[in-house]
Amino acid sequence: MESALSNLLHEDRRFNPPPELAASANVTEAAYAQAEQDRLRFWEEQARRLSWSQPWHTTLIWKPPFAQWFVGGKLNVAYNCVDRHVEAGYGDHIAIHWEGEPGDTRSLSYAQLQQEVSKAAHALTSLGVHPGDRVMIYLPMIPEAAISMLACARIGAVHSVVFGGFSAQSLRSRANDAGAAVLITADGGFRRGSAHALKAIADEAVEGTGIETILVVRRTGQDVFWRAGRDIWWHDLVDAQSAEHAWQAFDAEHPLFILYTSGTTAEPKGILHTSGGYLTQVSYTHHAVFDHKADTDVYWCAADVGWITGHSYIVYGPLSNRVTQVMYEGAPDTPHQGRFWELIDKYRVSILYTAPTVIRTFMRWGEQLPAQYELSSLRVLGSVGEPINPEAWMWYREHVGRGRCPVVDTWWQTETGAIMISPLPGVSSTKPGSAQRALPGISADVVDETGNSVSYGEGGYLALTEPWPAMLRGIWGDAQRYQDTYWSRYAEQGYYFAGDGAKKDEDGDLWLLGRVDDVMNVSGHRISTTEVESALASHPAVAEAAVVGAHDCLTGQGIVGFVILRGEHDCGAAQVLLTQLRRHVTDQIGAIAKPRQLMVVPELPKTRSGKIMRRLLRDVADRRELGDVTALAEGGVMEMIRASVSVDSVAPSIPEPR
Repeated sequence: MESALSNLLHEDRRFNPPPELAASANVTEAAYAQAEQDRLRFWEEQARRLSWSQPWHTTLIWKPPFAQWFVGGKLNVAYNCVDRHVEAGYGDHIAIHWEGEPGDTRSLSYAQLQQEVSKAAHALTSLGVHPGDRVMIYLPMIPEAAISMLACARIGAVHSVVFGGFSAQSLRSRANDAGAAVLITADGGFRRGSAHALKAIADEAVEGTGIETILVVRRTGQDVFWRAGRDIWWHDLVDAQSAEHAWQAFDAEHPLFILYTSGTTAEPKGILHTSGGYLTQVSYTHHAVFDHKADTDVYWCAADVGWITGHSYIVYGPLSNRVTQVMYEGAPDTPHQGRFWELIDKYRVSILYTAPTVIRTFMRWGEQLPAQYELSSLRVLGSVGEPINPEAWMWYREHVGRGRCPVVDTWWQTETGAIMISPLPGVSSTKPGSAQRALPGISADVVDETGNSVSYGEGGYLALTEPWPAMLRGIWGDAQRYQDTYWSRYAEQGYYFAGDGAKKDEDGDLWLLGRVDDVMNVSGHRISTTEVESALASHPAVAEAAVVGAHDCLTGQGIVGFVILRGEHDCGAAQVLLTQLRRHVTDQIGAIAKPRQLMVVPELPKTRSGKIMRRLLRDVADRRELGDVTALAEGGVMEMIRASVSVDSVAPSIPEPR
């Protein structure tokens, strides 16, 4: 068996930075040389972009796999994100333009945000929350989500945000693991035109936990169960507090938040991040990767605060840089499919950061939708969450960025805390689908099974070879699991194994190939799902594709693909089309990657964060009983897929004519 992933797709398109952006870029090529010369000094300089109450005496203590950054330094994260901007005379500067799905709006200046965070901090203290205590947050995309996080940071409490789409069991398990006593939630939130309940889920979740108080934001006005002595309305408690609060400084290594992410077992991992190093890196990377200009830019990260993207690039990184940003509550197709473009024009958004799955959804809806809007304010486009296939990258550039906006495809994880690999918009000659290069101060490599760096043009496994400021400090309550999960594979070298496959192209640029769990072994070749999906999606008939490896008695695994056709293509003629698609994959990346079988489906199974649940597709391909479907964003999607597979004439394997 080959020990490394096969390197299949090649990309020759290049796009240089716009000259005007390059001329005024926040970060230039010199940053790479500076970091290469003295990495720790480089990060010290980035840390000085923040306000510290007490300077550090040691930049890094590294006892693999445990790191401490800016040792001895003290700061307050909320002060850095809010108060210091008010003190500098920017109290009237808008921090958040919030848009509710029904169309209601709020705009908060930094002075108003300071007041709201101060009142929430007093409220939490009145509930008995002390530094180091854990507070669960289970809210829709409303300003109170960011306010709650910042209030926790202000008083030194550790927040743990749970995405508002998760179930009661998911919330309960996280609350128990964190040992939280307070939960902040809402009566509900709006999604796709209706009010969905949150308080009812929270009520079920807290049974059997240590949660003693539920603080409830009134958002939808729907009726909720109320338990006297436990449940408190936000407007009754928070609004009555003083708008002045004396913050205190905490150690750079003081815990900031726990964010739970899925593990290979049924037990989620509580990823722990601390204060000084994390804030340093998210602040710097937001400044560098998006070329953010505080006085002129309007920024929109279209993620949810329940994910690491929302923590790092809605709350902490952007606010530390005095951002004006858009926060949107609802779905991109409510009340119409042009809602994103409408909001960009309304608020004159200049920087947009969203996920490939959202971009591919826009592609399915058609280029005529963004064409109806001006979108002239946009100047930088970002991608996050999973590898982006080249054709989605090109569609994003051409139909959203109108051919003038650089696309920064970012790679990072909940565990890394901040962006690690990305083009810089004023420096990089971008390539569709490539994250390209580790950022200044970051050490990343593609290695083989033994930890040796692979040559240019080869594939392998992504490893981080030096500690970084925003790195996770462990798994909450389980140091051994932390070592086993992330550091055991390359323990001898002291490398962090990211769990992703990657390749270096002939220029040394990096291409992410997805989770190694999704690698297929076909006749001894380790083939990434990402590359085959990209090849399928490059065909003009395909809107979106997912592939999995299914059991095959001859080749070990056979490639089975699931495709969604663009609206103008007739499913009735799909047998001929699927034969063409198999040939297309062969032409693009070689016969070894030709799918054994292709199926046309109406949708793909995705989590609420937009990631494809390939294990469910493997169940379909291997004709097994479906596994757990509770994480699906749309509960009925697997029934639709199975129905289309069982009755559609294109579902069976399509033999290749000779």
